Amino acid sequence: MLSIKNVTKRFAGIVAVNDSSFDVNEGTICSLIGPNGAGKSTLFNCISRVYPIDEGEIYLKDNRIDKMPAHKIATLGVGRSFQLTRVLDELSVTENLALHTAAGFNWHLLKFAVTKEDQERAEQIMEFLGITHIRDLPMKELSYGQKKLLDLGSVLMSDPSFILLDEPAAGVNPRLLETILDRIIVLKNQGKTILLVEHNMELVMGISDKVIVMAAGSIIANGTPDEVQNNKQVLEVYLTG
Repeated sequence: MLSIKNVTKRFAGIVAVNDSSFDVNEGTICSLIGPNGAGKSTLFNCISRVYPIDEGEIYLKDNRIDKMPAHKIATLGVGRSFQLTRVLDELSVTENLALHTAAGFNWHLLKFAVTKEDQERAEQIMEFLGITHIRDLPMKELSYGQKKLLDLGSVLMSDPSFILLDEPAAGVNPRLLETILDRIIVLKNQGKTILLVEHNMELVMGISDKVIVMAAGSIIANGTPDEVQNNKQVLEVYLTG
């Protein structure tokens, strides 16, 4: 579904991503891992067009997306989360979800009220996440973990077919983490394709169909969780990093 072809990204002469290539098959969970500074987040941001690439090509099915603006990529069925949750603390859970629709977060900030369709979709997402009991709470009363769960909900509001998740487990307590993992697996079973950046190795090895390992901007391993865990180069990077 996603094809990364020889992608390179530089910042003022520093090569953050170096000639990287891999594919993500439709209906699978693929994890992008590596030590801090490996280039994972940069590559993630290149895929969603936060950063333009310097060399290479990125395809989503038959569409070349590395030349498209970010909002156009979203219309192809791509949704992504961010490391830092994007919420408005004074608004309720329902209102925050309703702001994140296919029309876009910034567009809805210009509107005085959410539509009936937006609210109905938000109700569906809250039911899917098991959080209808907090629908009317202001976001400022939620824990960090609950906000991370709502971040996943925000991604789902536009019903994307390809989902990019940026460290969904970061800072989340074990109970909420179990909920997030369960929902990610359900999404895969519904036919969604998921690419995630994550530092929690137990999570990665437990749910991934494929694992991509980066170090110093380059991909050093690409395979199943078992293959990656038994790769000597990967073990050396993690032991010395």
